[in-house]
Amino acid sequence: MALTLYKKQDYLRELENEPFNSGLEPEFYREVWRRDYARLIHSPSFRRLQGKTQLFPGVESDFFRNRLTHSLEVAQIAKSISIRLNHNYNSDGEERKEGQESLAISTDLVEFAGLAHDLGHPPFGHQGEEALDECMLEYGGFEGNAQTIRILSRIEKKFPVENFGFEDGKDKRVGLNLCMRSLGSVLKYDHVIPFSLEDRQKLKDQKKEQHISPVKGFYKCDEELILKIKSSILNGHQIKNGDFKTLECTIMDIADDIAYSTYDLEDGFKAGFISPLDLLYPSKELIAEVTEKVNRNLTKENVNRTLTEDDIIDQIRENILPFDDGGILADYTKEDLVKHFNSIANSIVDLHHKSAKLIAKNGSIRTGFTSSIVGRFIRGVELQYNKECPALSKAVLKDETRILVEILKTFTFTSQILSPRLKIAEVRGKEIVKKIFDTICDNDDALLPDDVREIYHSAGEIDKKRIICDFIACMTDKYAIEFYGRLTSENPETIFKPF
Repeated sequence: MALTLYKKQDYLRELENEPFNSGLEPEFYREVWRRDYARLIHSPSFRRLQGKTQLFPGVESDFFRNRLTHSLEVAQIAKSISIRLNHNYNSDGEERKEGQESLAISTDLVEFAGLAHDLGHPPFGHQGEEALDECMLEYGGFEGNAQTIRILSRIEKKFPVENFGFEDGKDKRVGLNLCMRSLGSVLKYDHVIPFSLEDRQKLKDQKKEQHISPVKGFYKCDEELILKIKSSILNGHQIKNGDFKTLECTIMDIADDIAYSTYDLEDGFKAGFISPLDLLYPSKELIAEVTEKVNRNLTKENVNRTLTEDDIIDQIRENILPFDDGGILADYTKEDLVKHFNSIANSIVDLHHKSAKLIAKNGSIRTGFTSSIVGRFIRGVELQYNKECPALSKAVLKDETRILVEILKTFTFTSQILSPRLKIAEVRGKEIVKKIFDTICDNDDALLPDDVREIYHSAGEIDKKRIICDFIACMTDKYAIEFYGRLTSENPETIFKPF
């Protein structure tokens, strides 16, 4: 008997009677999750991911990953995790507990979550996110995960706009009109983002941060919808505020960490931003910063272990880049080792240098390297079954796997994303986003496309700011640069090029 992960309430949609259909007979043979998956795949927001930066700007090369290819990889890893969990927790599975029913995670729903998880990212990555958050500080803020929910539930255009604008201050749009469980699969943070600048300032002071930064959560304007999502999925089960996260969302979250920690590192090797030797023999400054961040993240993940700098280097040398001595030491006695120490040490370093160069420069070896890591990380996922509310069961990484994932994630972030070469592009992106926002606000609706303008006219003053923010957040990097150029350049793009 399969575990009942999905109930009738999970299938509810905001709009139960959709205003139009294809005129075809109902598809009883197709699950609702597959319908939601299809709606996502065919949406403009999903297509736009190909024009948004993952690690390196897309104009630099067609080799590096963008948000779309990253999302495809996350979806594939998430699906593999769910297939493995279903297998291991079925009637004959090796990890099934006594008296527990078989597991039946929907791979379509998990794939949906992986594909949708980055929809809300604005142009220019984290700098674009910071820019929009600063622009919206007095109107509810901005954050990528909150924007993902908003795109799926409000911004996307599945139904005629004239039927779904603002009415009596309430946004009547339903986006793709997805099932509650589908929306729940991308709700990563169960917190309302503080609405006002004053509230954000208090939060900054509590956290002892240097500046006000984006807060992970969902927007105050979407709180009613979030409560509906949670009510439908929980079906009467009571939890503390902040504890809501579906099983599918935890799988997606792990898949995102796995993809980010390995494939962004692979792109870094290819681009020459980082070498395997930087992991084996990191600088004093790099390893100190990585160690501090890894320990902070492990505490957040409830991993009861504190690592030293030597521990992290040992983890890399034993589990990530296990280069041996190539048999060099086998030909020496203990006396010879002492006598010829410098020569032997240089030989081993030279061997490590050649091995590292092969991983960085040889595509086949590099792909095999990352594939092996991803496979091992997937095998490090286990299930924490919630008998009271199966929907809130959790996929978690075993502690030893979580440690390796955090080490790779942190090395990638610290050595590449914070590098001056990438920072220059990001700072420029932040300037572009702010200029576009301020200029549109100064010109009321004059610079908005017709369909956005219709919604803008029906909204209140605060909602108008959110609609402008939505419009900019949906831009690709290239489109934002072109829009900025048309505002500021002496040689702007043609007026006949559509918005």
